[in-house]
Amino acid sequence: QVQLLETGGGLVQAGGSLRLSCAVSGRTFSIYRMGWFRQAPGKERKFVASISWSAGITYYGDSVKDRFTISKDNAKNTVYLQMYSLKDEDTAVYYCAVAGTSRTYDYWGQGTQVTVSS
Repeated sequence: QVQLLETGGGLVQAGGSLRLSCAVSGRTFSIYRMGWFRQAPGKERKFVASISWSAGITYYGDSVKDRFTISKDNAKNTVYLQMYSLKDEDTAVYYCAVAGTSRTYDYWGQGTQVTVSS
């Protein structure tokens, strides 16, 4: 089992920055990739960014490319999402997820709310 705890959400003005953290505990040796997803009210959950646990290869959703940066600290078993130039449409609940040996996102955090005000 893997447990995830997201922190760092909050209220920020448009154009501002925020950094989310996701601390992982449990069977961390089985982590293949970690990702961030978000879900706005009344909308489906969408992919934001991901990073491979070993090589650090990153992928980003088109809407956040060049504004968000995903990074990791293996020693702390933590993944980060640095968000810059935030827009109203970035308002959502942000979820951290882990893909293990199955290569699918099997473990999810409880989510953290990000609200961008204009």
